[in-house]
Amino acid sequence: MGKPSFRPAKPSDMDRLVDLNVRLKRLNEEFDPLLKIREDIAEVSRKYLSDAMNSPNSLVVVAEDDGKVVGFIKADIRERLFYKPKMEGNIVEFYLLPEYRRKGIGAAFLDYAIDLLRQRAEIITAEFPSLNEIAVEFYTRLRFRGIISIYARES
Repeated sequence: MGKPSFRPAKPSDMDRLVDLNVRLKRLNEEFDPLLKIREDIAEVSRKYLSDAMNSPNSLVVVAEDDGKVVGFIKADIRERLFYKPKMEGNIVEFYLLPEYRRKGIGAAFLDYAIDLLRQRAEIITAEFPSLNEIAVEFYTRLRFRGIISIYARES
């Protein structure tokens, strides 16, 4: 295992991106039973990521080690209708294989994505399940703080 490099995702990365996104959603499911994954998650992930890679308002970047994609970040550029600053870079998916965690790689990868997002957004936010303790600890350590909460009640 070396030190990964970071780059924009390419169409040839799609199979690996789908696999990593499915892993991320399975991890979320472990933290919260309200996040039970669908049977067609791979197909839905493929369309979701393909749409993002082709959208001017999304960013999909990968961490690559020795030719293998080991992580990805997907973010959206969106307008904050009621608040300043107006443009937001919202990180909505972030997954790094476990063996690459707790080595400073995730923070460096996030910095790479933030640098790209800052070209179009003034504030950077991250969206993740509130019970995902790994994400809470990671983003808190990097000086992110909560600004909006979403609550659900099982029906």
